[in-house]
Amino acid sequence: MSHLKMPSLLITGTMMMLGLTPAQAAEYEWKFQASETAGEPSFQIKQEWADRIETMTKGRVSIEMLPINAVVGPTETLQAVSSGILQGHMTDPSYFSGQDPAFGMIGNLVGAWNTPYDFLEFMKQDGAALYNELASPYGTHLISAATFPLESIPSTVKVDSIKAFKGLKIRAPQGMVYNIFERIGATPVNLPGSEVYTGLEKGVIDAADSTVLSNNDAMGIHEFAPYPLYPGFHSMPMIAVSINKDIWDGLPNDLQTTLETAFDAMAYDLIARLKAQDIEALARLQKDPEVHPVDLPDSERKTFRQAAEQEWKVWAGKNEMTQKIFDAANSFLVARGQL
Repeated sequence: MSHLKMPSLLITGTMMMLGLTPAQAAEYEWKFQASETAGEPSFQIKQEWADRIETMTKGRVSIEMLPINAVVGPTETLQAVSSGILQGHMTDPSYFSGQDPAFGMIGNLVGAWNTPYDFLEFMKQDGAALYNELASPYGTHLISAATFPLESIPSTVKVDSIKAFKGLKIRAPQGMVYNIFERIGATPVNLPGSEVYTGLEKGVIDAADSTVLSNNDAMGIHEFAPYPLYPGFHSMPMIAVSINKDIWDGLPNDLQTTLETAFDAMAYDLIARLKAQDIEALARLQKDPEVHPVDLPDSERKTFRQAAEQEWKVWAGKNEMTQKIFDAANSFLVARGQL
């Protein structure tokens, strides 16, 4: 029995008669880099939402999500998006504190937010406009702000008080969180998130300001750091879902609205799913005789918050934009009785 190949013109003609069209390239094809490794649950959620964009725009927009270091280092994505090496990123703006401390202040106002929903509300009220005022000269535009549940701190030693941080070598990115750890007596070490695992394994660091409990557990970090501090109390970094400003300005209104709507939804999905995964991870770790989760008492959390508030005021004086961010956040917290 012979197997004949149908000519491509015949196939195309048949598809058109049936009301079908050959696959077409997207109008907009973008690469976005994230700040997590490919195996982390939060990266996989971001990847799912990037894929949904293609469906929501009926194939007009295609976003390829890339893990940390895929194209450039985590502190270099702002410049990469501005120059068009990347078209967008989903990352913590604190990585760019060296270019302007205001990125660190809005990216992670350490100790400020009781819940991630408070932060999202602040971004809708004042934060997004301030961020775009800050980011516009760098050639990027904030589509939407997301965040994680409060981060855990995996540690190789038991830390059950703020005093126990004294002398602790803790990984921290540049920015406010680095300074606050110094303020409470720790010895912060500036390592990228991709080096936390090896840093703990080899004893370069004793602990790490490093994402949420379930992400850390997925990476196997608790094998070397069996004293995770959970629930979190300190760091809840922003995820700036940003795009090259020229690209954004050139998009039709319907695509801008779709992108904003989709990534706003991603922000809430990310919180809910990571919180559920954290609870599941905690239940599993509590049954592991080799792992000992630590929940800091409320009095110790208050001590940390007081140290953080002192650092906010120091950062507020760094430049005009840090003052604007401080004033807006301070007003938000005071109005809600949280300060």
